[in-house]
Amino acid sequence: MRVQGVFPLTKRSPKKAFYSFTRRLLWLTILLPILWISYREINNYFVEPQAIFVLGGATGREDFAAEFAQQHPELPIWISGGSNPEYTYGIFSDAGINLKQIHIDREAVDTVTNFTTLVDKLKAKGIHSVYLITSDYHMRRAKTIGEIIFGSRGIYIKPIAVHSGQTVEPWQKAVRDGGRAILWVTTGYSGSTLKQHFHSH
Repeated sequence: MRVQGVFPLTKRSPKKAFYSFTRRLLWLTILLPILWISYREINNYFVEPQAIFVLGGATGREDFAAEFAQQHPELPIWISGGSNPEYTYGIFSDAGINLKQIHIDREAVDTVTNFTTLVDKLKAKGIHSVYLITSDYHMRRAKTIGEIIFGSRGIYIKPIAVHSGQTVEPWQKAVRDGGRAILWVTTGYSGSTLKQHFHSH
């Protein structure tokens, strides 16, 4: 005797299937960045920096970097933007730092391009981890950009914040420039001209 239809198979409607797929995709979209950031944070703890990376924009950062370099005399120092080269060299010379270790790059026009103009040069030098020096109020945005742009080339960052006494920048700036960093990684375009366009209107 054949038993039929005891547990009939049911088909999910296309609408329910689409909803289930969308929900899983959303969770995956949220989970992957969290896992990626967690992975990099763990590796940041163990990887020893091979260079000092200084973001220009305030003379206090270069003063701090010169003192910091005294504790790490073997590390090369890369400075993006900042003061005129004569002033910068003077600071490091006074601190007893070998000027052959100093690399000054003046191509950057903003924080995003601080990273985009040097990431491939650092990679070519075999540098896989850097100390990131910038002001405390600026660090959130710089770290966000650095994790994306430097992270795309396998370069880890250890943030070293310089006390400034200034209020931390609004989180919207980190989100905006994080978006520009993603744009650069995916297209090679930093959005710097677009930013200048909006600032001029």
